[in-house]
Amino acid sequence: MKLLTSVLILLALGTNDMIRSASNLPANSLYQLPAKFEPSKKAWESADKKLKKMSVEEKVGQLVHVGVNARFANQDSAFFLDLKRHVVENKVGGIIFFGAPIYETTHLANRMQELAEIPLLMSIDAETGMGMRFGDAINFPWAMAVAATGDPEFARKVGVVTGREAKAIGIHHVFAPVLDVNNNADNPVINVRSFGEDPHDVARFGVAFIEGLQSQRVLATAKHFPGHGDTNVDSHRGLPVINYSRERLETIELIPFRKAVEAGVASVMIAHIGLPQIDATEMKPLKTSIRPSYTESEVVVENAVIPASLTPKVITDILRKDMNFQGLVVTDALDMSGLTMYVDQDEAAVLAVNAGADILLKPANAKSAIDGLLNAVKTGRVTEARLNDSARKILAWKHELGLLKQKITPLGEIDRIVSNTETGALTEEISARAITLVRNDADLVPLKKDAGVCLLGMSNGFEGEGIMGPLSRTLRDGGLKFNAVLLQDNSTPEQVSRARELVTGCNTVVAALYGRVRTGATNSGLLPEAGAAILRELLDNNRKVVGISFGNPYLLGAFPKMKTYVVAYGDMPSLQRSAAKAIIGTQDISGRLPITLPGLYPRGTGIQLKTTGAQASRLR
Repeated sequence: MKLLTSVLILLALGTNDMIRSASNLPANSLYQLPAKFEPSKKAWESADKKLKKMSVEEKVGQLVHVGVNARFANQDSAFFLDLKRHVVENKVGGIIFFGAPIYETTHLANRMQELAEIPLLMSIDAETGMGMRFGDAINFPWAMAVAATGDPEFARKVGVVTGREAKAIGIHHVFAPVLDVNNNADNPVINVRSFGEDPHDVARFGVAFIEGLQSQRVLATAKHFPGHGDTNVDSHRGLPVINYSRERLETIELIPFRKAVEAGVASVMIAHIGLPQIDATEMKPLKTSIRPSYTESEVVVENAVIPASLTPKVITDILRKDMNFQGLVVTDALDMSGLTMYVDQDEAAVLAVNAGADILLKPANAKSAIDGLLNAVKTGRVTEARLNDSARKILAWKHELGLLKQKITPLGEIDRIVSNTETGALTEEISARAITLVRNDADLVPLKKDAGVCLLGMSNGFEGEGIMGPLSRTLRDGGLKFNAVLLQDNSTPEQVSRARELVTGCNTVVAALYGRVRTGATNSGLLPEAGAAILRELLDNNRKVVGISFGNPYLLGAFPKMKTYVVAYGDMPSLQRSAAKAIIGTQDISGRLPITLPGLYPRGTGIQLKTTGAQASRLR
């Protein structure tokens, strides 16, 4: 039966020469899924044996995983010594890595593994592959772009590549996929990170990613349970409240998570969101809170209730008992404002563990979280049996992942595996299939080379005109001649005046809209007002505008007069290149919206254009 399953998977995916050649592994090894990806009997026996020899301090440490941005650091530096202290003295169980160069990350991970008595479980947020955190790696398109292709096999292949590259760097736990159902157009934090608004589609794409990732024996993580999609508050900045009944949650939010659990997902991340109809325990804002880690401003919810990450009514009752999830439960980062505004880190650690969490991720103060747990165990508030349950699971997974035998990652294979040509080819293919033409009422796509074009970029970041590089170069390579200008929130009046003068003097304006999702940012998904004002002026005067969203797909709602609208779902270089090719007619357009644009277009909308040489013809 296992052989038949492997054959069917291989047939469904085709020859997979692209991914096979990248790894030099046997043809049937990359997609051959284990019957169940879970700790073996031997792993559990190893964990039990180790657990009997461990002190309470060592057990508590296993539950706490600290965060770090790797960089070169001399071993006598404060940075290195601080991380060493967490590993040697606090005996933490793992490290989550954020933005950094790849080699520095692997080297630092190896150094910490050398110091650790029990191997560390290294983790990373990798929703778009290694490129999400490593600037020197290829970035896959966001989940919503993958869903716009209509083909879940792309999600599976992304999972495979992500798992293979993570292992090459020394990481065995990936915090992806996002299984939130983004059915709220005002969501400032999920948006394109979601596979869309249909829970069944989110489940299909999410499960495919999980199966691909875990085929590489890397832990996948379904997040953010029980669902962060229908919120208009970013939990990095405040505590979202979802005032829905259990019955409503079962019809939308919980569907993808149930499917993920059935598919054998190894871990689930719990969101900092309040669910008053599940647990109405009131939470008052602290008089003094920890300085925000992600933002300079916070959203205080006065009528807040206990977040899902701290209540057994969500973790134990729904996830553990009702869904029968036996894997690792991970909190979302404990230093997020959705939690730190309402509870101190020592108390948060105690509440989370008693609620059923196994891994306390990235506390704002790791020592405080550890001391809080130690005191709770000593006083009986947290039983040692409860502590043992989580520590045992973590230890068993470390054995199953092979970390007890090989915890040091060789550097010699990284530049053969990570971001190779096959990874790049998969990225370009997904991007080409994702570009979605939502509206073409002025029949401007494909653009004519003599259209008298200028490029007006608008960004909610501060990268400068380099952000438009992939778009500009591809348009010029396609024969389009134009001048370009970029506006950001910090653009000067002189820059704004120059932009207005440029667009006034051209026939057709390509508006590159970099209104991207930026966690913790007050302008997440938005455009700089100076640029938005110029765009409104152009539309009010019935000027020819081709709008391309390189982020928030819902932007058309703010500019309903825009007659030509293309959605690229992100600013990844591959998506910018594909969007450029699409609007000049050198690439087919076949993407479809995985979400509804409220009051404008339903899910599934997408004008299909087929290229014929340099021309494009509309398909029915």
